[in-house]
Amino acid sequence: MSVIKPSLAKGTRDFSPVEMVKRNFIYDTIKSVFRKYGYAEIQTPSFENLSTLTGKYGDEGDKLIFKILNSGEFLKDPKKKSFDFADEDNSNKLIPLISEKALRYDLTVPFARYVVMHQHEITLPFKRFQVQPVWRADRPQKGRYREFYQCDVDVVGSESLLNEAEFILIYNEALSKLGLKDFSVKINNRKILSGIAEIIGKPDLIIDMTVAIDKLDKIGLDGVSKELLERGFTEADLEKLRPVILLEGTNEEKLASLKEVLAQSASGLKGIGEIEQVFEYVESLISYGLPLTAKLELDITLARGLNYYTGCIFEVKTNEVAMGSIGGGGRYDDLTGMFGLKDLTGVGVSFGADRIYDVLEELNLFPASAEVGTKVLISNFDAEAEKYALPIVQQFRNAGISAELYPSSAKLKKQMAYADAKNIPYVILIGGDEIASGELTLKDMQSGEQKKLTVLGILELLK
Repeated sequence: MSVIKPSLAKGTRDFSPVEMVKRNFIYDTIKSVFRKYGYAEIQTPSFENLSTLTGKYGDEGDKLIFKILNSGEFLKDPKKKSFDFADEDNSNKLIPLISEKALRYDLTVPFARYVVMHQHEITLPFKRFQVQPVWRADRPQKGRYREFYQCDVDVVGSESLLNEAEFILIYNEALSKLGLKDFSVKINNRKILSGIAEIIGKPDLIIDMTVAIDKLDKIGLDGVSKELLERGFTEADLEKLRPVILLEGTNEEKLASLKEVLAQSASGLKGIGEIEQVFEYVESLISYGLPLTAKLELDITLARGLNYYTGCIFEVKTNEVAMGSIGGGGRYDDLTGMFGLKDLTGVGVSFGADRIYDVLEELNLFPASAEVGTKVLISNFDAEAEKYALPIVQQFRNAGISAELYPSSAKLKKQMAYADAKNIPYVILIGGDEIASGELTLKDMQSGEQKKLTVLGILELLK
């Protein structure tokens, strides 16, 4: 039998035990905040019916859906036998014949499907979070994978802007708990952007306008202006747009300027009112407790997928490391409409767990506890020592301390090398003297210091 060289599928990766401890530290921290705000966890299957996913992400998105080949003999079906493989135009027609399932592309569409299927069981407003992998047949590159985790939190069935305010506080609390000290939560509103397009007389070009101004950070004002002209705007339009795009000052000053600019737009003024209400809620909530670490910033150039969002939109960036957004989301008014349940409003945000991992790693913010697996190793020199150690290792475990007994008698050097390789901070040495006295030798692997303690003494120290 030929030997197969082990390799990973492109765009995927393994996670080592050390990486998993750190990843779980991120997930556990974020989940604890979700639960604190009344959100409950759900999970949906890794794959959905292809028809559930197709047509929800646009033409480009549809191309990135991983299709699953039907099992069984393809050519046994007479309909498939007569298929003309030579006709190049038939490639898209072939997919439904050979594939009926697909790996999920995101967590949002499966969530919409879940809400519609369970609408008679769930209580509205329905608050859920989900942390699961998704798959995209994208071209792999640095920081972009074909399999990655999403960390979503949504509430459907409530129009209250208190939900938007609480998402700002969720970002604030979760990222602060992860150790970040300088990050911005940017907020905008789809209605404000609609109002801007409306006052310059180009409401039909709102998507073109926002796609262009969303690139301000990357291509600058000149680049945005050039792109707007290419997309059907005039120099006169740009004269009206520039002061809005370059809006500066405090949030209050920006809102005051926008009220003047959008005085003739009912939609724009409604968006401004919604932002003001969210700010009021945040101020009220933080006055009763948790300080606001996040810089809350009104950003008119923030667009996100505008064919999807209908109200407030968010993006979160760290200011401590050069990195893209580490979170984002917004309000949508008809997410479940694609499955026949109309007019169910919702709002949701996500955390970019993979980018957050890179940020914490770069800033050295993972706590020591997020790097420790086993806390104590008990040595094993011979059958007598092993028998003596068995109830002790279980005593540590019963006390909630992760402990190992080296599984066979071996030279001390080998056992110490094992502890070093696994970053185990403490080793207990049990020889004849220790068995006779009942005082065990505890070695601190970092300092090299050794001390004699009873089992109870060691338990107290390690706790």
